[in-house]
Amino acid sequence: MESAQLSLWLVAMLVVLAIAFDFMNGFHDAANSIATVVSTGVLKPQHAVLFAAFFNFVALFVFQLSVAATIGKGIVEPGVVDANVVFGALVGAIAWNVITWWYGIPSSSSHALIGGIVGAVMAKAGPGALITGGVSKTMAFILVSPVLGFLLGSLLMVAVAHVFRGTTPLRIDRLFRRGQLVSAAMYSLGHGGNDAQKTIGIIWMLLIASGYAAASDPLPPLWVIWSCYIAIALGTLFGGWRIVKTMGQRITKLKPVGGFCAETGGAITLFLATGLGIPVSTTHTITGAIVGVGSTRRLSAVRWGLAGRIVWAWIFTIPASALIAAVFYGLSRLVF
Repeated sequence: MESAQLSLWLVAMLVVLAIAFDFMNGFHDAANSIATVVSTGVLKPQHAVLFAAFFNFVALFVFQLSVAATIGKGIVEPGVVDANVVFGALVGAIAWNVITWWYGIPSSSSHALIGGIVGAVMAKAGPGALITGGVSKTMAFILVSPVLGFLLGSLLMVAVAHVFRGTTPLRIDRLFRRGQLVSAAMYSLGHGGNDAQKTIGIIWMLLIASGYAAASDPLPPLWVIWSCYIAIALGTLFGGWRIVKTMGQRITKLKPVGGFCAETGGAITLFLATGLGIPVSTTHTITGAIVGVGSTRRLSAVRWGLAGRIVWAWIFTIPASALIAAVFYGLSRLVF
C-alpha cells in the first residue's frame, strides 16, 4: 500500500513538473509567435500575446496528436521509462531553458526535452534503449526545419516582390499589416499544435510506464490534453519579453511584408512537421524564416554574428540538456 501511494505521489509530482515545463515552454517561446508582429508595429506587445495565446489553445481542435504519439511511444523502447527517467528528462530540459532564457538566446525547448529524454534513458539503459527511427527524424529536423523556414521565407518574399512590383510602398505596408494578422495566427496555431503535444507525449509516456495508461490506448487521457494546451497558452500570455527584441529586430529589421513572409513560411513548416508527427523547434523554424526574408534584400541585412550565436545554442542544446538529465536521473535514484 505504501509503495502504491509513493508511486502515485511521484507520478502526480512529475505530471505537475511536466505541466510547469509546458508553461515555461510557452513563456520561453512566446517570442517566436509574437516577435515579428510586434517588431513591425502591427500589434502592441500586450495585444500580441493575447492573440498568440488564443491561437495556441485553439490548436487543440485543429491537429491530431501525432507529435504526442512520437514522444510518448516513438523515442524510447517500451519498459525502459520510469519515474526517474522522466524526472531527469524534465529537469534537464527546464534547466537548459532557464539558462538560455536568462541570456536572451532563443534556444529550442523542443530539443531540450528530446535531449533530456535521451540523456536520462542512456544513463539508465544505454543507447540501445532508444528507438532509432523516432530519434533520427527528430534529429534530422534540427537542420530541416530552419532550412525549410529559410527557403519558404525567402521564396515568399521574392514572390511578393514580383506580384506587387509597381505598387506604392504605402499601399504594400497597409495591405500586409492586415495580412500579418493572418500569418501570425497561422504561426501561433502551428506553435501550439507542435509544442503542447511534446508535453502531452512525455506525460503519456509517464502514465504508460507507471501503469495509469495502457500502451495500446489510441489517445492519452483528456485531462492531459486540456491541461497541456491551457498551460502553453498561459505561458505565452505571460510572454518571453527578453527574447522578443532578439527575434524581432536584432537579427534583421522587418517590415509588415517581411513579417508576413517569415510567419507564413514558418507556419507552413510547422503544419507539415506536425502532420508528420515530428517534434520540431518553433525557434529554429522562425529564425530560419526571418533570416531568409532578410537575406533577400542583401546578405548584410542579416546580423550573421548574432545568428551564429543562436546556431551554437542549437548545437549545444541536446548534449547540454542530455548531460544535465543524466546527472539528475542519477540523483533521483538516490532520493526516490
